[in-house]
Amino acid sequence: MRILIISDIHANLAALEAVLDDARGDWDEMWFLGDLLGYGPDPNACGALLREQKPIVLTGNHDWAVLGRLDLDEFNSDARMATLWTQAELTLASMQYLNTLPLEAKQEGYHLVHASPREPIWEYLPDVASACANFAHFVEPVCMVGHTHLPLVFQFDEERGRCKMVPNPAPGPLKLNQHRMILNPGSVGQPRDGDPRASYAILDTDEMTWQFHRVSYPVNIVQERMRAKGLPRRLVERLAYGK
Repeated sequence: MRILIISDIHANLAALEAVLDDARGDWDEMWFLGDLLGYGPDPNACGALLREQKPIVLTGNHDWAVLGRLDLDEFNSDARMATLWTQAELTLASMQYLNTLPLEAKQEGYHLVHASPREPIWEYLPDVASACANFAHFVEPVCMVGHTHLPLVFQFDEERGRCKMVPNPAPGPLKLNQHRMILNPGSVGQPRDGDPRASYAILDTDEMTWQFHRVSYPVNIVQERMRAKGLPRRLVERLAYGK
């Protein structure tokens, strides 16, 4: 089975469309790791397109913020402004959909969360130290996370009791059957690794491989829509730099 793994769309419809076009329907299931909303200009359209794919969907911290489940003082001023705009923009159907999304999910051999298995809604795992501390908080061979907007692979060697980051992007498909891993597909709608292209991954459960993919999308069109909606300038500009 081939599974399309995506995270952190952040209301960026053009990026989501580009990912679906690039994947060409060559997948059997989709798993989405949260943060459908926040930052971008098309929250309702993104939700509608995502629902059409019938994926497994998790909630993220920005989704919770839109629902009023997080204190907006936890966000910087730009994220707070984008959240307030999104709250005003969302349809009732979109809001009801958000309310149905779980914090985590489990598939055979896989633990899915937005942020981390230790703290599913908020903790970032950008480095070896933070990742290593989280291997004790799930029992499955593989945990998948989003939230950092970085395509990452962490591997835990049980015999040596050591955790390491696997060089990224891996040269070709990465085999998953050797050690326990934490995998992050990166962000569809707001990459932060210096590459503005939308990021996603394909999990092949027959071959037991993980493959990162990047695809360009019309960033300038999204930026124009954000400016028209009055979204913060910094959020508009960062899309062009992948930061």
